[in-house]
Formats: sequence, C-alpha cells, structure tokens
Amino acid sequence: MNFQIRRAGANDAPAVGRLTRAAYARWVPVIGREPLPMKADHAAAVRDHWVDLLEVDGALAGLIEMVAQPQWLLIENLAVDPAFQGRGCARLLLEQAQRIALAQQLQGLRLYTNKQFASNVDLYLHHGFAVDREEPFMGGFTVYMRKPLAPVSNPPVAPAA
Repeated sequence: MNFQIRRAGANDAPAVGRLTRAAYARWVPVIGREPLPMKADHAAAVRDHWVDLLEVDGALAGLIEMVAQPQWLLIENLAVDPAFQGRGCARLLLEQAQRIALAQQLQGLRLYTNKQFASNVDLYLHHGFAVDREEPFMGGFTVYMRKPLAPVSNPPVAPAA
C-alpha cells in the first residue's frame, strides 16, 4: 500500500466532513447522539487548524486535526474511514502529530475523547498516552489524555547520600 500524508486545503473541507461523519457514526448508538466532531464546522477547521490527510493508494483514509497551544499540540480530531480501520492508519496519524509537536519544540500531545469510546481510549493508551483526568460532559465523561515528548527542562535532583 502507498501511504501519503498531506496538508488539507479549503477544497478538502467537504471530504473532511464526510470522513469525520463516517468515522464517528459507529458511536451514535453508543452515546445516543452525534459526537461533536460530526457537527463541527469543517471548513473553519481546515482554515483555522492544522489538518493533515492520510491517503492510501490515492483514497482518503484518515485525518488528524491539530491545534498548537503554548506548550502542547492538541489533537482536536482523529478520524479513520471505517474501510481503513485496523490497518495502522491511526498510528501513522499519531506519528505525524508527534513529528509536528517535536518540530515546534512542544512538550507533547494532548487530546480528549468520550469515555464510552473504549476502543479509542485503549488505542491512545497503547500509543503512550496517559489519562490526566475525567470530567462529566453531556451525560457521559470526557477523558483528557496527554503524551509528553520533550524531556523535562528541570528534572528533580536526587538528594545527596
């Protein structure tokens, strides 16, 4: 398979919306509503955020939407087309986010997801993320996660023996 990652442009916004809706559709019966990424303004996301698209053999397979924060790169949306799930696309997109965060000398990656999206939480844990906290949200819980990348600037000093 031929994988290519490229930055999304304004013309890609409709495809970003379609892919996001397809990727999140499986969660509608789980939480009883459309997940927020399905309702997002994808034209604004492509315009205002860093959105990279993963193409596999020329077909749009996945995307990652990122927002640079002062110390962290926030993953706002990670979506993989159902036809491409289970093939390592999410890993490639997370690696892309990590490259961007390192290039910008940020501390690491942050994201949040719905606690009921258990397979997503497991995926992020498998890729080195840790849970920061959980907060109630719309009848469920949001899981906030992070993955530090840069070394701590002032590591603790061991006490003298």
